[in-house]
Amino acid sequence: MRKRIALLAALMLAAGIVFGQQSERVKRPGQNETAGPRTPPTHADVKYGPYSRNIMDVWLAKSDKPTPVVVSIHGGGFSSGNKAVSPDLLEECLKSGISVVASTYRLSGEAIAPAQFLDSARAIQFIRSKAKEWNLDPSRIAATGGSAGAGISLWLGFHDDLADPHSEDPVLRQPARVTCMAVFNAQTSYDPRFIRDLFPGTDTYKIGALPMLFRMDPDNLDQLPKEKYRLFEECSPLAHLTKDDAPALLVYSSTLETPIRDQNVGIHHPRFGKALKDKMDALGVECQVHTGIQKGGPDHTKLTMDFVKRQFGMK
Repeated sequence: MRKRIALLAALMLAAGIVFGQQSERVKRPGQNETAGPRTPPTHADVKYGPYSRNIMDVWLAKSDKPTPVVVSIHGGGFSSGNKAVSPDLLEECLKSGISVVASTYRLSGEAIAPAQFLDSARAIQFIRSKAKEWNLDPSRIAATGGSAGAGISLWLGFHDDLADPHSEDPVLRQPARVTCMAVFNAQTSYDPRFIRDLFPGTDTYKIGALPMLFRMDPDNLDQLPKEKYRLFEECSPLAHLTKDDAPALLVYSSTLETPIRDQNVGIHHPRFGKALKDKMDALGVECQVHTGIQKGGPDHTKLTMDFVKRQFGMK
């Protein structure tokens, strides 16, 4: 794992640029966008950090022993969305003795990258800090999410641990890495140069979410300041991958044969998954990629549950 790069975060005016049709309605930070949860959270709108969007909902599985945790990180092009979890995944986790957390983070209209990634890392650290109180097993935490939430989840599994044992903040002393990642329609790199090479002859790398996330002009991609290139790399899961990293399950709605009709198809294309799997296979790290599967359906839920339970030692 590479040394983390120190980067400054800056506040900006709110904006609504998203990853194509993966956008979600922007709601107040305290509102939950879970689609019809059948079980209300044990703890709702828990603050895990200093910002208004540093909140999470928590569903605690009933168990005499500490339970593993699945953390759901929402998508929305980094510029919209709120804490959410698939109802079917939620119910299957609770039935299996797995607790669930749905968290959100500062959006790109408010803060430049890597704020979204660092907020999500703090959410993991906060969960570990509450392990005793909530009867959780801090050694078994999985991250899941779609699109931007998928990329953040992969980043958590590959990035150097952000734990600072000397921090005055007890939350930041906790490990920030996860046991495994089970994600949907993931981008495995946010470096526009990588995306340009992955989809030659298309404008996928110019999709509106990336200029907002990085505060850059994609038309000048080859003439940007060096610190922008370092920022691209810092926020790209692939750039941090090494042989001691967490296993990953990647599921995509399209297939490798799906033509790149527009930016939205490109930014959610399984070519991202193949690029990651090729590198993880070479390193001997488990990586599964499944294509042509719809989000939240029975096949998706089963793949996720089977993978996560096996990584948790429950199968």
